[in-house]
Amino acid sequence: MSNNNASSSSVAVAQKAVKQLRIEAKMRRINVSQAATDLKNFCLQNAHKDPLLVGVPSSDNPFRPPKSCGLL
Repeated sequence: MSNNNASSSSVAVAQKAVKQLRIEAKMRRINVSQAATDLKNFCLQNAHKDPLLVGVPSSDNPFRPPKSCGLL
């Protein structure tokens, strides 16, 4: 009985894998060179908004060092 369950389980796994492969085979693909060009253009167009390149204003920085208290 357990051998039957194991074989039906492996069949279900194989069917799931085939279904996934069919989905992936239908996907539209582009050349790596085109993808790299698109990625480069995107990065260049959005470089002015990237905080790693332009920095974060100190007023917006949640990780700035705390100021000391003037009351003490």
